[in-house]
Amino acid sequence: MLAIIIPYYKLSFFEATLESLANQTDKRFKVYIGDDTSPENPVVLLERYNDKFNFVYHRFKNNLGAISLTQQWERCIKIAANEEWLMILGDDDVLANNIVEEFYSNIQKVEQKGVNVIRFASQKIDEQGKVTSKIYEHHTIERAVQFLFDKSRSSLSEYVFRKSEVLEIGFKNFPLAWYSDVLAVFEFANFDNVFSINNSIVYVRISQWSISGSARDKEQKIQAKFEFYYYLVKNKHSCFSEMELKELYHRLNKCYINNKKQYMFFFKISKMYFQKLQFKEYILFIKKIMCFTKKNRINL
Repeated sequence: MLAIIIPYYKLSFFEATLESLANQTDKRFKVYIGDDTSPENPVVLLERYNDKFNFVYHRFKNNLGAISLTQQWERCIKIAANEEWLMILGDDDVLANNIVEEFYSNIQKVEQKGVNVIRFASQKIDEQGKVTSKIYEHHTIERAVQFLFDKSRSSLSEYVFRKSEVLEIGFKNFPLAWYSDVLAVFEFANFDNVFSINNSIVYVRISQWSISGSARDKEQKIQAKFEFYYYLVKNKHSCFSEMELKELYHRLNKCYINNKKQYMFFFKISKMYFQKLQFKEYILFIKKIMCFTKKNRINL
């Protein structure tokens, strides 16, 4: 059976999320709602859905999301029973009516392929629920990391994970959980393949209240981006081709070059180059910094 985990905090768009669950053509799922001590209590709204789908509501005694969103995700997962697969659905995202139906239509193929991560097609919506992007589709079988180099997009809600992998590996706690979901996809898939289902869509809401849509917390997002690429280059380099590694180093270096007040970025990058005996690459890194600095001075 499929578990749909909802780490709840915002009431603003929650009804649309619940309505999309009630409209599922296949009811073989159970919803687990973990309330992060929200000031917006959803109980009255939830009462309207008591007979529309199977769900469990749990209100935690303390707010954890403000400290660590990944830890909030993990404690919500612990509410679930013995379902083999789980989806972590944002409290403002919306599922097409046939998401669960398509999950079960494809699960045999997924098992035959030995895949641990399933991805649905996705599309962005705004605060009014209007579509604001194309439909993002993928090849049925694709390397988990491929979208990173295709410069596509990804969000936690569009994935279904094998629960055993989630419990064994867990989420990396980057600031704001920014890039934590991306790394989770890679690691839960063991840097192998993802099975994509393009016959149904997860609608991802981008609004001023979402982390993705907000202009706030810029420094934390920069920190998270650096930690993500640093982690990949330092710990997972064997999972990438030579060309992919070159691109990852380029993005990591840019984290410092574009944010030169982040001195710790420079020291960590430098230390890594020396530990890996990559002196030639380090010299190129220093030259890029010098060129960038010179260019900025000319522009001034």
